[in-house]
Amino acid sequence: MTTTTATAPAALAPRRQGTTFATLAFLVLFGGDVLRNGTTFWGWGLACAVMVVASAVVVARNRPDHRRLPRLLALFVLWAVVSITWSQYAAASAVGIGATLATTLGALAVAWSLPWPLIVTALGRALRLHVGLSLLFELVVAVFVRRPVCPVYLDCSGGVPDAFYWSRDVLFEGGRIQGLQGNSNILGVLALLALIVTAAQWSAGTISSRIGTIGVGLAIAALLLTRSATTAASALAVAVVLALVVLVRRTAPPRRPRLHLATLLVVVVAAVAVVLARTPLLGLLGRSSDLTGRTDIWASVVDLGVQHPVVGWGWVSYWIPWAAPFTDLAERNGVVYLQAHDAYLDVWFQLGWIGLALFALVCLGVLARSWWWATDRRMLGVGREAPWATLDLLPLLLVVALLVHGVAESRLIVEWGWALLVVVVVVTRRDAHGWSDHDRVAEPTSALRP
Repeated sequence: MTTTTATAPAALAPRRQGTTFATLAFLVLFGGDVLRNGTTFWGWGLACAVMVVASAVVVARNRPDHRRLPRLLALFVLWAVVSITWSQYAAASAVGIGATLATTLGALAVAWSLPWPLIVTALGRALRLHVGLSLLFELVVAVFVRRPVCPVYLDCSGGVPDAFYWSRDVLFEGGRIQGLQGNSNILGVLALLALIVTAAQWSAGTISSRIGTIGVGLAIAALLLTRSATTAASALAVAVVLALVVLVRRTAPPRRPRLHLATLLVVVVAAVAVVLARTPLLGLLGRSSDLTGRTDIWASVVDLGVQHPVVGWGWVSYWIPWAAPFTDLAERNGVVYLQAHDAYLDVWFQLGWIGLALFALVCLGVLARSWWWATDRRMLGVGREAPWATLDLLPLLLVVALLVHGVAESRLIVEWGWALLVVVVVVTRRDAHGWSDHDRVAEPTSALRP
């Protein structure tokens, strides 16, 4: 008994170190725009290089079992890598492939070295920090700076489009704030993710009520101040899925197949209704029928994509600004956008129908596994549902938010979007039946709390 008590702190130390690493990894992944805006691309590159080295060390110390790694994900990444052989912009593909492999390595390091509850702990901390500091940043700009702020690498003295500003100083003017990310839509979706994760942690009792209250309050404030239509659509999808999961959990197992069929029909009908009624719905959200210029961007991408529809133009992930055809492919109001504003269209353009099919299979697979996690109620004893069951909801809710957000933004295939998708894919494949009883029951609550 004495030996067990004495060794307990030592046994917990590696997990605390792992949680610290995962928190830093998420901070850097979510903070790509922050680091670029505040330290230039050189500062961002240095931070990424440090995390790549650290990730390699973590993976070496926690060697993944290849039998439990997601094969479809590996095939998709392999297809992206080999696309350099037919790429129409080989140098840009080399950069994009390197970035994708580095991001995947970081995600794998997090997903394989920690149990799901501790990954959630790290994720929640990083998201709350980003949202809270973004609101503080906008408050400082509005109170003390009192003028728009540009990224440190950009000279705005001669006047630039609004999209170039880090902060437009609109907090007290009723405008849409951009936060540390310098982008209202990105801050909005990070706030949604923070709300989802913090609410789940609060419900599971892995964070205190004080942290839960503050975290949820800051996330809601950021959502209201960004007013992102894309995030609103993602939030609606998450709410619908959550309601369906609660309904399934309360349904006896023999009746679930019919409920699943009815659910599928409802989802299909709702999706068709949204497409048919998109113009009035966009009007209610204060958005134009062309989705703020996205339809023009999509048309330009399709015009090029049909030239190489089967294998694509070659993987590049986020578009490289100096490589053709990205120099002027998506220009609007003096701003050259470096994404297709649709992750699925971007995948098709870069990797063709083959790549899109692989990506779709990855997404469908993780949706199926996440749904199983969310609807299977794990029990700690006879008739008593485990508090951890709340955390079982998170993979599904996070994936739904990411996939819906991917319809209007391409972050799903770059930086934090890709990393978070990889984490959930790997964890749900690694722990096909949910995390082990040891991870769920024996882990002290204090080790999970910030």
